[in-house]
Amino acid sequence: MTVGGAQKGLMLPPGMSFNAISNKALAASKNAKLPKSFFSWDDMIAANKMNYFPYTPATNMLHGLVTAVDMLHEEGLENVFARHDRFAEATRRAVRAWGLEILCRDPAYYSPTITAVLMPEGHDADALRTLALSTFDISYGMSFGKFAGKFFRIGHLGDTNDLTIVGALAAAEMSLALAGVPFRKGGVQAAMDYIVSAHKQPERAAAE
Repeated sequence: MTVGGAQKGLMLPPGMSFNAISNKALAASKNAKLPKSFFSWDDMIAANKMNYFPYTPATNMLHGLVTAVDMLHEEGLENVFARHDRFAEATRRAVRAWGLEILCRDPAYYSPTITAVLMPEGHDADALRTLALSTFDISYGMSFGKFAGKFFRIGHLGDTNDLTIVGALAAAEMSLALAGVPFRKGGVQAAMDYIVSAHKQPERAAAE
């Protein structure tokens, strides 16, 4: 089975998710002994046969979903994926130009949706996020788990464009400077250079 969230590539607020369930998963759920609620689909399947939903439907979210899907089809999914790849690579080039580390050791697993930026030793990522929010009115993703306070996340997914990504990177670079974090300037320029090259020669930029 696959689970998706409305607040990701579908550009909606949090509050709605989707399950794509194979026949194998359905069969396994009937024999599973673990207590389950969200992964008990019998009520949902029965109601769906009548084009209905077994609980209070998230009507506003569903209207938003229709618009979001229309937007994605209008742009074309291949163009959507290419746009996210472009923003992701631009962001990673900015991080490298800053002399900071991406929280992913293997480039094969780089995400087209978000980039986690490790802070230098002794510098608090949450303090940087607070400074960025209060000074530039921009919110970066928090860190958690064993890396709590050690990285911040720059998202490049959804209803974004070249200018919003460059703006997010500019605010990050200014926040690093204000916070006294040791880094090299030029990350925003590196990102802009890549975006320009990607628009000039998409195939070559993707291969670089």
